[in-house]
Amino acid sequence: MTLRNNVTKFAVAFMAALFFGLTLLVTVSHADQIYTVKSGDTLSGIEYNLNKDTNYSKLAKANKISNVNLIYVGQKLLIKSDGEIKTATKSEVKSRPAVKNIAATTSTTSTSSTSSSEAAAKAWIANKESRGSYTARNGQYIGKYQLSSSYLNGDYSAANQEKVANSYVSSRYGSWTAAKAFWQANGWY
Repeated sequence: MTLRNNVTKFAVAFMAALFFGLTLLVTVSHADQIYTVKSGDTLSGIEYNLNKDTNYSKLAKANKISNVNLIYVGQKLLIKSDGEIKTATKSEVKSRPAVKNIAATTSTTSTSSTSSSEAAAKAWIANKESRGSYTARNGQYIGKYQLSSSYLNGDYSAANQEKVANSYVSSRYGSWTAAKAFWQANGWY
């Protein structure tokens, strides 16, 4: 009888430990994290790399980020397990783990150096096209990336320009670095 009681106690303890371990693993893997903004980051880019919805204007509004095009290097963003991204408080920064590598949280194989070269190529094109101005105009070409007004569908907001430019470059060239190479060879992209 003692052996049976000991086996039962062991089985119950083992199952409890297994359950607790799995619960802890699931909780940790879905916990809120802190992301530190790096040079070249954009709110839309961070959101895209985390495989969130591409409607970052709605995200910014929900989180009281007044200008989706204005985040600062070193700024701490709270990446919540439910997909919300907002500016982190000091207590949140201290109590939550940091995002190790944005690329590691996605299903793509990109690295942070790849995303920084993409950001550099994107900035290079914006500088060549409009000196980075969302209000630049050249005939039918509008904004920071000098997109045709037909692409922008009457919405010339900075957020829409970013979204449309990313979509255009992705579908036409596959990447901003490829678009930059094309621009260098042809004087346009």
